[in-house]
Amino acid sequence: MITESDESAALAGEFLFYKEFLAERDEILRHKWFESEKVGHDIGFNRALVDWSIKFRSSWRAQRRRQREN
Repeated sequence: MITESDESAALAGEFLFYKEFLAERDEILRHKWFESEKVGHDIGFNRALVDWSIKFRSSWRAQRRRQREN
């Protein structure tokens, strides 16, 4: 039997996942803007996603994890 607290915990987990997704997307969009400014044209989301993921994703996620723990 699923209790109300089980449902609340599941929703909280889904909310945290979505919140992290939005924060990561914002970082990618910021990276896209900076890189596009450097080259003088829009580099596109896919290129920004790959570039940001290679260069910054692991350190960004580690920092987010440390912030959640504090």
